[in-house]
Amino acid sequence: MIDLDERYKEKKSFFNRLIIVYAFFSFAFTFFLYRTYSLQVSEYTEYETAAIENKTKEVLVQPIRGIIYDRSGKIIVNNVPTYDLIIKPSQIKNIDSFLSDLSLIINLNSNELDYVKENFDLKASYNRELVVKKNLSEIEIAKFEVRSYRFPNAFIDVRYSRYNNYPKLFSHAIGYVGGVSNDELTNILSNQNLQQIETIFKYSNGFQIGKTGIESTYDNLLRGKFGKKTYEVDARGRLLDEMQFIKPIDGKNIFTTLDIDTQKVAYDQMDNRRGAVVAIEIDTGSIVTYLSTPSFSTNSISNGISSSAFNALIKDNNKPFFDRASQGRYSPASTIKPAIGLFGLENNIIDWNFTIDDPGYFILPEDQRVYRGWREGGHGKVNLNKAIIVSSNTFFFSLAYQSDIYKLIDYLSKFGFGANVCVDCFNPDKGLLPTPEWKINNLNFGWFKGDTVNLGVGQGYLSATPLQLAYYSSILANMGKSNELSFVYDKNEKKKTYIQSENISNLDWKKLHHSMIGVIESPIGTAKRLQELKTYTVAAKSGTVELVSTETKEDYKIIRENEGNRDHAIIIAFGPMPNPKYAVSVVIENGESGGSVAGPVAIAVLNSLIDR
Repeated sequence: MIDLDERYKEKKSFFNRLIIVYAFFSFAFTFFLYRTYSLQVSEYTEYETAAIENKTKEVLVQPIRGIIYDRSGKIIVNNVPTYDLIIKPSQIKNIDSFLSDLSLIINLNSNELDYVKENFDLKASYNRELVVKKNLSEIEIAKFEVRSYRFPNAFIDVRYSRYNNYPKLFSHAIGYVGGVSNDELTNILSNQNLQQIETIFKYSNGFQIGKTGIESTYDNLLRGKFGKKTYEVDARGRLLDEMQFIKPIDGKNIFTTLDIDTQKVAYDQMDNRRGAVVAIEIDTGSIVTYLSTPSFSTNSISNGISSSAFNALIKDNNKPFFDRASQGRYSPASTIKPAIGLFGLENNIIDWNFTIDDPGYFILPEDQRVYRGWREGGHGKVNLNKAIIVSSNTFFFSLAYQSDIYKLIDYLSKFGFGANVCVDCFNPDKGLLPTPEWKINNLNFGWFKGDTVNLGVGQGYLSATPLQLAYYSSILANMGKSNELSFVYDKNEKKKTYIQSENISNLDWKKLHHSMIGVIESPIGTAKRLQELKTYTVAAKSGTVELVSTETKEDYKIIRENEGNRDHAIIIAFGPMPNPKYAVSVVIENGESGGSVAGPVAIAVLNSLIDR
């Protein structure tokens, strides 16, 4: 007997399963239609882009670095073409045979041969070019060109080397270029919204950036912007046809304020002695001469130097890498005396008629300590004019003793001491303008009145760079007016300041100039030996930086047997008078006499500039 209830249950179960199957297939069909629509319509662009990316490759194209000129348009640093021999490994079946034939006309050393063999397979697999030999000679180029038909898979390509036409003259001012770190490259490329990918190098030593000097300061302008090439690639990633080329933007040229001819004069005059020369165009603050000696060849650094040669430079006792012009700290010595005299006039401590008796020493009332002048027996009766001409230490000891240290420090700061005076110098030192707070924090001693006395003659803790001294000299020449210094003239970036004064008139400035002229022109002037060297009237103040304190000349004769203990020679000067155009500072380490040793260098530089 048929069970109707059981049949009903089976029929109901069947229909339920049928509904489930129908629902499943309906869902599947709907999903299929959705994915089809997405792939063909809504996500088409995305997948199309991915497909294109899978069959294309982008390669960065390096720009050509800008040229650096001197103030008259002469090239200091250029890009010199070099010629490299390059092969296409993917089209060469037997590299050993190829190199054997190539070696018959091109001299390939063992390192070059090993490099090619080690990199051949990798370059071939990706259809990349491979440099066989860099910097071919003219003879090698000629030999290859005549026989190039024998080597269809090799060619000569032009690349560049960064070349300074005066590598030792401008080693510190211009600086050098070098390789880039991953972090540096990432930062550079990110500014262009680019990633680190393969690069077509236009320089024989790869992508380089400025490391020191103007090359570093103006690197953003000099290096330009990368271009980009897009290539079609096959399934193995090998480069095929070029599809797109966005040209690189070459770096901008830099026209500096430096003067090649005067730089040569300074270099010859220094004769590789340790020291520095800085010359300034007063009206603009333009740096026309910037020399630190001894120097080094920037070309050897930029274009490849052996590790042994580089280590030799690093270990050289004369420190050729050290930029003495803007990083060397020296006591101003007697060159500070014009500023101290102006401070005395400004604060009514002295006037031009004020006179003291100079016995050759100054006794500190507090503890009876004796501060000696450079001339035994002193200079007799001296006023400010004579004190500058003969460089009376006693006069300025006395003047400094009567000075408020905080007012004196503030006044000296207006002349650039303790400050950065240059807009675009590479890593300049600020020197040291000491304060009582500085001394207690750094030396754990309080400020003594004797410290102020020493400050009055430019000794003690006070120090300045030759760059700061040239700036100071330009302010003296310009009657208190100043322009920030720079290697590239831009009137919009420079700050012009004027030392505000209630008690110093133009007449006082002219009297000061007269006194500084007397340093050379007067028969009692400390730099009278320079009279025959100059072609124009020049104002100056020489100095001698004491490295070791001695009581007598006999004591100094003993210690000077060691050259490193000898005094530094220093001078500041400006001219032609009465309307000075250029100011200069010279420091010669262990040169002893500012007037007779540093002075001829300063005069030669000024003559070179003024005689144009």
